[in-house]
Amino acid sequence: MSESAASSWSAVSVLVVDDEPGMRAILKKALSKKFAQVDTAGSIEEAEELRKRCHFDLLIVDINLPGRSGIEWHEAFDPSTRRSDVIFMTGYADLDTAIQALRAGASDFILKPFNLDQMMQSVNRCIERRLVERQNFALQRDIDRTYPVDIIGDAQRTLMMKKMIAQVAPSQAAVLVEGESGTGKELVARALHQLSKRSGPFVPLNCGAIAPDLLESELFGHVSGAFTGAKKGREGLFRVANNGTLFLDEIGEMPLSMQSSLLRALEQKAIRPVGAEREVQVDVRIVAATNRNLKQEVEEGRFRRDLYYRLNVLTIELPALRDRVEDIPALSHHFTQQLAKDLGVKPVSWTHEDIQSMQAYDWPGNIRELRNMMERCLLLGKPPAEYWRELAGDVVITSATTVGEQPVASDIQVGTTNAEETFSSLDSVAVPAGNQPSCSCAEIGGDSFCYPTDWTLKEVEKAHIMQVVDSHEGNKSAAARQLGVARKTLERKYKDWADESA
Repeated sequence: MSESAASSWSAVSVLVVDDEPGMRAILKKALSKKFAQVDTAGSIEEAEELRKRCHFDLLIVDINLPGRSGIEWHEAFDPSTRRSDVIFMTGYADLDTAIQALRAGASDFILKPFNLDQMMQSVNRCIERRLVERQNFALQRDIDRTYPVDIIGDAQRTLMMKKMIAQVAPSQAAVLVEGESGTGKELVARALHQLSKRSGPFVPLNCGAIAPDLLESELFGHVSGAFTGAKKGREGLFRVANNGTLFLDEIGEMPLSMQSSLLRALEQKAIRPVGAEREVQVDVRIVAATNRNLKQEVEEGRFRRDLYYRLNVLTIELPALRDRVEDIPALSHHFTQQLAKDLGVKPVSWTHEDIQSMQAYDWPGNIRELRNMMERCLLLGKPPAEYWRELAGDVVITSATTVGEQPVASDIQVGTTNAEETFSSLDSVAVPAGNQPSCSCAEIGGDSFCYPTDWTLKEVEKAHIMQVVDSHEGNKSAAARQLGVARKTLERKYKDWADESA
């Protein structure tokens, strides 16, 4: 037995109830070699007093006891309490007694006399099952902590999304969740499962993370000998998710050959494990998600049209974070509190400057990128605005401005510590004739720099970058060094501008 397994078994508690002192002594000696806590009792009354003081994972009980028999120990089988596994033993067994014991909830039934190997095999089966249940309980608690189903935010598009989730959750129909990477598609799928009140589990699968030749076995299972290396059978995720929800993430990555099998399973509500001769009926709700345009994938022949229509019964479109910037304060607060607890650091409150800097960013990685940014800022001890000023080189608002106010030089910072460099090229920015009367000017180092007050922050950034690049005769590497950013950043900016004008 490995050290970790021995540690798990040592946490198990056992109670032996038998009126024969010799039997109690033999079992206690044998069980104490594996379990740290082994108690004994000579009657049900004595055993009940022990059970009230301490929970036991396993009860080994003789049926024929003075006073109340083992089968009459109703408190041990109370469904309102955390029940223990029970092994009954008796030297006077008949069929009726065995049936009563199993109906009472016994895990096993052993006839006396028995050898210790027989008893230990029964004990091993019970404890292994108990440890799996304990592990599953811990994992579920961890999943609930890591993946809360509360969707945070009160932006208009967020409220519309919440309303849509509440409307479609009670249905048994398939749901297609569409949205960019990092928008929280699995979180929405979990919310759909929780609100559906289905009794089975929520089972997620990333279709792009499984090798194509293993995906069928992963979903439908296989029987022993179905293929090379299949030494024993395995249940597929469809059977694991029976009466629950199967979440197929990145459904657009599923091979065409597998799509036909999935379509049949959805239509027939039955699966056939690899190598099996008979189908197995399943009751599974499918929630699929993708960051691709599945309609375009269908037109280009990379996704089956019939499967698309089967999955697209109900559709939920998730907005990108840049389209719900009103939620950034609440999201950043949530992630900061959660991560501070996980990382063991003191939680912080971001300033208005930090919130503005985050709302000015377009978040190509969406909520996942925001969470990563919060974690990075907590670990480095730098607020978001300062982090971007030092490393990213993106334009960041550093003081509150309102519509109608004229920004001054300190209101805009680019990734450089030299203010004169920051504004050195704005003096030559071409200002449209109609906008000339409305300009904002600042004097730095004896020079005057102006730009129209009705320009957006993005337009000011674009004008400044283009002026610096022009001053270096199109040498983007030299311009990037002057701006204090990576050349990749400039390339990305120019690509974004080209896409906007296309």
